[in-house]
Amino acid sequence: MSRKVCFSASEYPRYVAEPMTDLLALELWRAVGRHEELQPALDAALAVIRPQLPAQHAAIRHLVPQHRLWESVAVAGDGPGAAFAGADRVADDGQPNLPEDLRRARMLQVDAPRFARAHPGVLPHAAQGALLLAVIADDPQVTGVLLLAGVELQDLTPAARGAVLALVEPLASALRHFARQRDAAALREVAEADRSSLLRRLGRTDIAEVVVGAGSGLRDVMERVAQVAPADAPVLLLGETGSGKEVVAREIHRRSARARGPFVRVNCGAIPGDLIDSELFGHERGSFTGAVAQRRGWFERADGGTLFLDEVAELPLQAQVRLLRVLQDGLVQRVGGEQPVAVNARVVAATHQDLRAMIRDGHFREDLWYRLAVFPIELPALRERVGDVPALAVHFAQRAAAKLGLTPCPPGEDDLQLLCSYDWPGNIRELSSVIERAAILGNGQRLDVAKALGVAAAPASALRPMRTSAPLGRPSEAEAFTTLDEQARSHIEAALRKCLGRVDGPFGAARLLGLNPQTLRSRMRKLGIDARGFRGLR
Repeated sequence: MSRKVCFSASEYPRYVAEPMTDLLALELWRAVGRHEELQPALDAALAVIRPQLPAQHAAIRHLVPQHRLWESVAVAGDGPGAAFAGADRVADDGQPNLPEDLRRARMLQVDAPRFARAHPGVLPHAAQGALLLAVIADDPQVTGVLLLAGVELQDLTPAARGAVLALVEPLASALRHFARQRDAAALREVAEADRSSLLRRLGRTDIAEVVVGAGSGLRDVMERVAQVAPADAPVLLLGETGSGKEVVAREIHRRSARARGPFVRVNCGAIPGDLIDSELFGHERGSFTGAVAQRRGWFERADGGTLFLDEVAELPLQAQVRLLRVLQDGLVQRVGGEQPVAVNARVVAATHQDLRAMIRDGHFREDLWYRLAVFPIELPALRERVGDVPALAVHFAQRAAAKLGLTPCPPGEDDLQLLCSYDWPGNIRELSSVIERAAILGNGQRLDVAKALGVAAAPASALRPMRTSAPLGRPSEAEAFTTLDEQARSHIEAALRKCLGRVDGPFGAARLLGLNPQTLRSRMRKLGIDARGFRGLR
């Protein structure tokens, strides 16, 4: 007996306008809606319609056009389930290879071998016998097919035919839910892989940075962080390069109500001048040469979270004006856009520059200063918190070992004495580099701090001997010595006089003294030395 592959278009009304009770439809929706997974949803649906539709076996084949694939995602019933397993390719163009009658009628009787030859990929290779196919569609796109084995369409009652058609709609909803779940799971796997790779490169076990010294050298800083974090006000972090401003900014974000939102870091000094507006505020498609698509700026990407503007003093004056407007109104104007976009991002800014001096010189806007410095926090330099050096050294030794694949080697007493006696012009960033270099030089057996620190100290001549107490019982000799601050002031003033008041640059006092320019400026502020008084002197 020959089997009909599909019905003609003229027979379409016979198999669509089948009677179906609202009660059965409601039962199917309830049965499918109770389950998060597709397999139990199909089992429950078959249990509802089994009295009217004695199918031996059922399966759902899902279409994945972007992968050019049909795959079995749910198999149920009493028949041989292995025949429905596996995945097969769709047409070369990635479109569902379905006959036009099936697309319109949504339910057809087919002979599996013949249908598989005419429309490869829709049925599993091992499918045999007569199958009833029902299209699962999310109009206008086909998302899958329902296969029913052991069912003859011509033998079905009108109620059974209606049951098949009623089953398709809740299954289409379940299949959409399944596809969204799988896409989300794939994105999570990619994100987790990227996160694990990043943590391995950074030598960390968690994305959050550890605040070493929170209870000692940074106690005052962390108290201010605890005060301002819940307040959602702009914060300005001040401190020398490498003093840990980004770590403190992340801690503010972690303790705030925005902790679940994004933390976006922007290095303002690394953005080319002609791209600042596009980077910060975004642009519309076609707004300039190369703008092939709309782009969200950093403010929009940080919406609902925290935007960390590192080195904010590097922004040109024109960008400072637009930044001020965003802080005042909460609106950004994309380059080439007509309508402003509302954003809700908390701004934490940081700089190692003297902003007040820049305001006096006309390089930084005073009104922007007032907007950013709602709650300023000044971070101490590492030389001002020497007591934290041992804990930091141990922390960076563990990180270096994880990053380089070496055995963790904590620093010894002699190593710590050398580290504590160094001036650290590069602050914590320099300490991290020294420890990593020491781990490499020690070949994973130990930390060669002396050699690593010697390389770091050579250009700056910053190593200083440990201080010793003056001999007891000789006060007259002690009185003959000037204080260390007086000696430092005299030496710095002599260097400034020789350099005509210049602090940095190839002919500046910092180069002459072997110090980082920011370190020299910090000492000058502490000692009350004004470089302008030495300009033009010999």
